[in-house]
Amino acid sequence: MHLGRMIDKCRAVLAGTHGEYIYPCPMDKRLLDFARLTEDQFTKAVQGRSSDQAAADWFVENAARHSQAEIDAWNDMMLTRGPDTEEKWVYFRRCLEAVAPSRTDITSWADLLDLEERRPVPIQGAALR
Repeated sequence: MHLGRMIDKCRAVLAGTHGEYIYPCPMDKRLLDFARLTEDQFTKAVQGRSSDQAAADWFVENAARHSQAEIDAWNDMMLTRGPDTEEKWVYFRRCLEAVAPSRTDITSWADLLDLEERRPVPIQGAALR
């Protein structure tokens, strides 16, 4: 669920146009760890390929092999993962307050990123701690 975004951010860093985007961010590092690839390997692969599809194909060919169930579980974990310390909750709340103060249902980093980047996030049943 994160590969396309990571390719975009890597290209932006290589071009010097990343602005506030962070590459590699903690989510990028989690994907690289899951794939058993290094930041340097991935960056060189993106730099050496002219299309996002070619970079994605390289990733699939070089990433550690996982079953579909493992990939699905990893994607689910990344889509639902929220802050795991009080310090991170404070940061999370501050970021959420800046973009959508009324959205007390947002509890995952993925949904917060979507809100920050102005993508729609459906209202959810959970409430923010």
